[in-house]
Amino acid sequence: MKKPDRYPIRPIRTDADYRAALALVAPYFDNEPEIDSDAGAHFEAMLTLIEAYEAKHYPISPPDPIEAILFRMEQQGLKPKDLEPMIGQRNRVYEVLNRKRKLTLAMVWRLHVGLGIPAESLIRQPG
Repeated sequence: MKKPDRYPIRPIRTDADYRAALALVAPYFDNEPEIDSDAGAHFEAMLTLIEAYEAKHYPISPPDPIEAILFRMEQQGLKPKDLEPMIGQRNRVYEVLNRKRKLTLAMVWRLHVGLGIPAESLIRQPG
């Protein structure tokens, strides 16, 4: 009689496989295993499989450029005047934030450097 595998690793091909994998790793979140243990290796391998399945079946698009700017402003407690060095005069800042003016490549670069917003988010077409 074959001994049951204590740490099964199976491909995630279907939504049922995905739900089963989530149920399998759920206990690890409450009691995370040691990294060097068999349980730790199992946890890490399962998370890798789950992340790969999610990336393929539930991709997350980068945020709208204006939403990304507004989010970062909120995070850092910034006001529109704080964006002037990156966008230009205050009226231009308001035009950009109100979607009346598109971001230029120079603005994208300065916002990326100045606020740390990923350039990919800033060059995406607004929704």
